[in-house]
Amino acid sequence: MTTLTTIEIAASEEHRYSVIWLHGLGADGHDFEDVVDELKLKAAHNIRFIFPNAPVRPVTVNGGMVMPAWYDIASLTQESPVDLDGISQSCLQIGELIEREISQGINSDHILLAGFSQGGMIALQTGLCYPQPLAGVLALSTYLPTLKQVAKQASNANQNLPILMAHGILDAVIDVEVAKSAYDGLNGLGYKVQWHDYLMGHSLCVEELEQISDFINALFK
Repeated sequence: MTTLTTIEIAASEEHRYSVIWLHGLGADGHDFEDVVDELKLKAAHNIRFIFPNAPVRPVTVNGGMVMPAWYDIASLTQESPVDLDGISQSCLQIGELIEREISQGINSDHILLAGFSQGGMIALQTGLCYPQPLAGVLALSTYLPTLKQVAKQASNANQNLPILMAHGILDAVIDVEVAKSAYDGLNGLGYKVQWHDYLMGHSLCVEELEQISDFINALFK
């Protein structure tokens, strides 16, 4: 299995927490670098941010164009076949990054997964199925086409995993109702999920950044 390349922002003081933040389809690890300062986190000096680069692969929905992608997408309909192999491979690669942080002395429950769009889906699945307790998951402008698989593979260690889902009601890439069905499905499995929606498209907004900041500040003292 190929180890992912990463963009990283080191903790400026004692490294106590880690955030692994996954970009969306066609982007790269630089995509959310600038967000870090905007979050104004209380424990900012103690957090290492890790932004992995997705593998490059052909993406069917984009005419087979080769681009950074966590998995292939056949179409954007809910009935579309799901690339379970690609998803599984990416989850394993994110698991490797978690294990690297643990090997450097960071407790697993001091490691937060975050992701946007495709990256949010991988963050959710990895977090819910990871065998050690994690700090939480930020799932931004995303969905969960693997809810049935998650229900079977979910880890007891993360049954109480804090999850924040945020979505734009004008999102033309992943319809807000598709995201809401993932939220409803996770609630049905007993997960504690915060839901926030905003008057925006497939992007981030200032109000959302404030919610993200509150979520991380509650976890990383």
